[in-house]
Amino acid sequence: MLSTYRPLFAIPGAVRFLAASALSRVGGAMFGVSIIVMIATRRDSYGLAGAVSAGGIVVLAFAGPIIGRLVDKRGQRRASLPFVLMTFVAGLVTVVLSVVGAPAWTLFVGYAASSFLPEMGPMSRARWAHLLRDDPDALHAAMSLEQVVEEATFVLGPVLGVLAATVLFPEAGLLFAYVIFTAGSVLFLMQRRSEPPIVPHDERPHGLAITRPGVAAVAAAGFMVGAVFGGNEVVAVAVADEAGRTEMSSVILGAFALGSALSAVIFGTRKFTGSIARRFVWCALAMFVLEAPVLLIDNLWGLTAMMFIAGSATAPTLITGMTLVQHLVPLAFITEGMAVVITGLLVGLASGTALSGILVDAWGAHQTYALPVTAALLAALIAAASGRQIARATRINHTPRTELTQLDG
Repeated sequence: MLSTYRPLFAIPGAVRFLAASALSRVGGAMFGVSIIVMIATRRDSYGLAGAVSAGGIVVLAFAGPIIGRLVDKRGQRRASLPFVLMTFVAGLVTVVLSVVGAPAWTLFVGYAASSFLPEMGPMSRARWAHLLRDDPDALHAAMSLEQVVEEATFVLGPVLGVLAATVLFPEAGLLFAYVIFTAGSVLFLMQRRSEPPIVPHDERPHGLAITRPGVAAVAAAGFMVGAVFGGNEVVAVAVADEAGRTEMSSVILGAFALGSALSAVIFGTRKFTGSIARRFVWCALAMFVLEAPVLLIDNLWGLTAMMFIAGSATAPTLITGMTLVQHLVPLAFITEGMAVVITGLLVGLASGTALSGILVDAWGAHQTYALPVTAALLAALIAAASGRQIARATRINHTPRTELTQLDG
């Protein structure tokens, strides 16, 4: 298994940019929980904390494709570095506003400004796409490795954020989040050797990435995957709390993340010869099939085991989706295209979290598992309904000939 990934680390500069992007993503994963803990502790209001956090997610959703487009036009370092520095300054201001007890509206403004930031995930994947543009098998392994990094950071980040805020002071988690994100981002952007070249202006196609055939469908499926994540998170906490075993929520969610990470590692070692569009449909369908049984299980340890199994289908779906979008857009739109899908995922995560909280109050904890199950079903239906369009679109874009052979298989 390790033999599949070992060649990736032998690529000059790969270890450095991957490690730096991982550090940045740990900081990014700390933001959401850190702002909630900070405000809930200082202001004794989860409603205000959730509203400020939601405002930041909305800004992040808009920022991703916009900054991604600038990155494709001007290069990663030139386009992203000013926004990284702006995020750091706005973040420090937000921390100070909390410490001095400034009016609530200032927290909205400060955190929103700090959320207009570049996403390291799409930029890191864009580097792999450039370095491995003629080796689809190696690129598949690299996308799987990226997903493992994502899973690890989403597990580690919130733990560090909560630990810092509870052990030190309420703002410590958010402060460390900005420091870690900025340090990782700057280190990543300093790695110029692996940075993808800019497509000359006169060779850039017109339009936006989201208007390319198939991209909106992949982003919509990504939205549903995000809703699966958000729903599972809230319901796990609610189910454990209802059973009087609040500590089990982290066990249930950890099992889901572990299943996803392990499947990403294994998925990256597989070599596929069929259509990537058809693979996307099957992965989304598997996600629904493996998620659905949670509706029938009310034992906490049974749920833990089932969530581990359910998690094993989410990583392949995301890996295939991120690989697919690279074949749906021209090279000049690659960062923007992946940012659109990540944005769909983030908005879906926020929507799933918000809606599941409402449904827990209305239906009860375990019944609300219907939300992530329904979202998984919709992801499969979207993938299936758009499969032919996606398959056609992949054949007419800038795609390595070896991969075109696979797409037609």
